[in-house]
Amino acid sequence: MTMSTETLSALRLQAWLSPGFPVGAFSYSHGLEYAAEAGWVSDRASLVDWLDADLRFGAGRNDVIFAAAVWRAVTADDEAALVEAASLSAAMRGSAELALESTAQGAAFLRTIRQSWPHDRLDGLADLLKREGLEPTLPVIFGAACAVHGVPLASAAPLYMHAIVANLVSAALRLLSMGQTDGQIAIRELEDAVLETAEEALAAGLEDIGSAALMVDLASLAHETQYTRLFRS
Repeated sequence: MTMSTETLSALRLQAWLSPGFPVGAFSYSHGLEYAAEAGWVSDRASLVDWLDADLRFGAGRNDVIFAAAVWRAVTADDEAALVEAASLSAAMRGSAELALESTAQGAAFLRTIRQSWPHDRLDGLADLLKREGLEPTLPVIFGAACAVHGVPLASAAPLYMHAIVANLVSAALRLLSMGQTDGQIAIRELEDAVLETAEEALAAGLEDIGSAALMVDLASLAHETQYTRLFRS
């Protein structure tokens, strides 16, 4: 059976961004657990507002810019640009928990992708990060995997952001008095944020990195002081 490159890319993205891909995404809430306890997020409307802001002005936007920068660096075989993007991605985290969220998933993604979709350049990436003393963040490894396996950036970017939304909506279902149908409505209501931010991020560079999602950072900082927790962030 002959399969088009577009279809093959779609299959790979479906696999890599699936809840079944073992990166442990289900164990992180990106500060949402504290936001729910504090009453900042209490229903579907406030959840959509919270996630919309993070996608457009926080880690969601930044991570797609990082993934795109890595994709371009790997495609161009530009090691210096790759190290610069990986270094900034590792540093650009608002709290220790948000750093753990990205690096733990990044390490798991790298380990799994090297075993299940092996490629010499992924082995080289692992060696490079180790040599430079850099921890692998999720957007860096995702961007590199897409580049070496021929997945177009234009397809990868919005689906990466959609996976972020889906995971955090799943977390919200465990934290709020909100049913699964409301969760799907929230995902639909965030489609514009996903598509518009992905498009903007693809036209941006590392010089455009920045965050104005202060409440997400504050929620993450406060999360580690909660008496009981379901999530690691």
